[in-house]
Amino acid sequence: MRKLLRNRSLLFVLMMVSFATASFAQVGIAISFGPPALPVYAQPLCPAEGYIWVPGYWAYDNSYGDYYWVPGTWVLAPEVGYLWTPPWWGWEGNGYIFHAGYWGPQVGFYGGIVYGFGYFGHGYEGGRWNNGQFFYNRSVNNINVTNIHNVYNVQVNNYNTVNRVSYNGGNGGVVASPTPTEEAAARQRHIAPVPAQTQHAQAAAANQQLRASVNHGRPPIAATPNPGTFNGHGVVQAKAAGAPYHPPAQNGQRGGNEPAPHPTNASVAHPENTTHPQNDVSRPPTPIHAQDLPPHQAPAPPSNASNANNANAERERENQQRQQQMYAQQQQEHEKLQQQQEQDHQRMAQQPANAAQVQQMERQHQQQTMQMEQRHAQQEQQARQAPPPPHNEARPPEPGKH
Repeated sequence: MRKLLRNRSLLFVLMMVSFATASFAQVGIAISFGPPALPVYAQPLCPAEGYIWVPGYWAYDNSYGDYYWVPGTWVLAPEVGYLWTPPWWGWEGNGYIFHAGYWGPQVGFYGGIVYGFGYFGHGYEGGRWNNGQFFYNRSVNNINVTNIHNVYNVQVNNYNTVNRVSYNGGNGGVVASPTPTEEAAARQRHIAPVPAQTQHAQAAAANQQLRASVNHGRPPIAATPNPGTFNGHGVVQAKAAGAPYHPPAQNGQRGGNEPAPHPTNASVAHPENTTHPQNDVSRPPTPIHAQDLPPHQAPAPPSNASNANNANAERERENQQRQQQMYAQQQQEHEKLQQQQEQDHQRMAQQPANAAQVQQMERQHQQQTMQMEQRHAQQEQQARQAPPPPHNEARPPEPGKH
């Protein structure tokens, strides 16, 4: 029996290595032109509890020299407590590099891409694990509450216009960098895309209608209720392309697909009276947790002036020292609030909690986070508005010196 278990464990490890190799092998491919903009589509109904939304993305088929759309779909989480970090494209100096997605206990960096449905550039606002069960945020997910009772409703900010750029950096790409929390998440234990996801992506690559050169950024199969289900009930077609798609005239001969930084029709109005959440959210919502805040920029260290008698230089050093102290204090408050909120989640997970209790805790966390961020912003504004040291002011020479 033990030998059988060891063989099964070895087989599982080999399968995971195989899938990780198949997925992460694309990281080494540099594409000279960026992928199309993200199409506009609705989310299919969640099939059952425990399924987590995996947003659609553009992959690249080197044999055809063309991008193709991998439809968004609902995937059963491989382990309790695990969340999905979406893949993303990023400019690396000589081309766009594909970074594969993965499962892990925390959501890592995914290029700042606004995929929608809870993925607003950083983190995930579509749901949360609690006491071994996944609770869905109805404000960004299409949930049938008759079948799924683990729900809550935390509203996120919706905007009338959308930046649907699907890559980081380069010509017109999203400008975003990983936060310390996201960098830490990347070092945690990961699980590669499960076999259902791998088969889903392979089926998309084999479907000619999903190639960007054929659908021009508006795939006929934008999302599916289950992996690999490309026809039948629940399959969603894209409502519109996120922006005009202009592939290179010759393969690899152009610097990039040029959705201009502000394309004319990349802004899509929110549809009214819709029952399905849309993926047309322009930027991350109001942060709920301290870990969702972008890091503060550290001030420059105090400089050593060559002339110790220069009053302006001394005042500048004093100002830099005050900024250093303010930065250190803000970092300490940030870490303290983040630890407090994490402890709240741990306490909530250790006791039976309903959706109302979870929602109340999240609202309190959001209020704490925003109050701290506003306080820090006011401190930084006051520091910037401090009167500058007077010019051409110098100390009188010491006796006996000229």
